[in-house]
Amino acid sequence: MVDPRIENLNVSVEQSIITPIALKELYPLTEKCINTVHKGQSTIKNILSGRDKRILAIVGPCSIHDIKAAKEYAQKIKLLADELKDKIFIVMRVYFEKPRTTVGWKGLINDPHMDNSCQIQEGLKQARELLVYIAELGLPAAGEALDIVTPQYIQDLFSWTAIGARTTESQSHRNMASGLSSVVGFKNGTDGNIDIALNAMQAVGAPQNFVSINPSGNVSVIRTLGNPNTHIILRGGKEPNYETKYVQEIEDKLNGLGIDPKIMIDCSHANSGKQAINQKVVLQDIAEQIQNGNKSIMGFMLESNLEFGKQSIPDNKKELKYGVSVTDECIDWDTTAEILKEFCQSIE
Repeated sequence: MVDPRIENLNVSVEQSIITPIALKELYPLTEKCINTVHKGQSTIKNILSGRDKRILAIVGPCSIHDIKAAKEYAQKIKLLADELKDKIFIVMRVYFEKPRTTVGWKGLINDPHMDNSCQIQEGLKQARELLVYIAELGLPAAGEALDIVTPQYIQDLFSWTAIGARTTESQSHRNMASGLSSVVGFKNGTDGNIDIALNAMQAVGAPQNFVSINPSGNVSVIRTLGNPNTHIILRGGKEPNYETKYVQEIEDKLNGLGIDPKIMIDCSHANSGKQAINQKVVLQDIAEQIQNGNKSIMGFMLESNLEFGKQSIPDNKKELKYGVSVTDECIDWDTTAEILKEFCQSIE
């Protein structure tokens, strides 16, 4: 029994939603979907280990808010991925959850209608339907694990996973990541703190025990084996940290911990000064480092959309500009294709 004098004082509603297993039955995986995810996971693990010499490229919108536009983007990036497959392995960035420093839109899963109605069950359905569509194209997907419950609903469709700058230090997220099947990248802190990501990698490599839900939606103790497939992501902090001197510093720290130095660089966020066009400068610098013999840089992230820029979410959703980000500023599709082709040519 709940005693209203001492419990749920700040709770207005408790609403049950669909279970993970029921959602998966609504949007089941074909053999092609399974093969896409499995091949994606395996290829990224091979890149991380050095068996595959290609560079991993996590490319796509800062966040997904329009399923139609996301599908169009997926079709375009799939063609480009096939064209550039000898040099880079492209995985589409498909982010459904957005961390907020204070308040704001928390992403498609939390608020699919972008009106604070927070129809989370509808958001989960839209997210899974899109991921199945992308997998059917033969294109692997990358996501950020922000909520510690939603992975039970959609994680089976991700080939790579990020833990963001605001959650890398979180014990709950480290516990969760220790059980994920994909490679997991940990971003340095928003202030540039590197140690929290290095600590996370060590924690996630060990077995963990924590409380979550199982596919049937029952509260369960989850016991993990530990995830050995992790790496750090340099996203900048108080200053950018993508240049050679920073990369060498991280290499030294990883070597000192007995960890094979494998580093991903985020071309956006603090490394670009939150100016999307500056991602080109960061990517050019990464290419130069690789040309000069760097062996530790195994991948990069690029925020890209159909159209350039960003927009605020209007009260009238019909006023939304098609293919334009509602979160961080993104480069447009033509620029994306141009700089990725230039990158591949420059590392030959």
